[in-house]
Amino acid sequence: MQTLFDDTLASAAQLMADDALDPQTLAGGCHMTLEWVSARVQAGVLEPVSGDSAATWRFASAALTRARRIAHLERAFDADPQLAALTADLMEEVARLRRLLPQAG
Repeated sequence: MQTLFDDTLASAAQLMADDALDPQTLAGGCHMTLEWVSARVQAGVLEPVSGDSAATWRFASAALTRARRIAHLERAFDADPQLAALTADLMEEVARLRRLLPQAG
């Protein structure tokens, strides 16, 4: 069920501009605080596409899916933010490879 929701969210996120999300919108979209987003940016787990400070940061739409995954992994498994980010990276890579599989024949 979570995978279907993530896939739907990812599809919707692709429709938005690459810098459509401000930190508050990103935080609200993954049911976390602005401080949570700021801490994840400082740790290098989330990356804004523009802006020099939290007040001016803008995130790509795909960051919402990533942030939701990271937040879920942190809550569900009490994961360290870096570990959650690594796991999210691996999940994204598996999804990318699955999309390529039909093309490989």
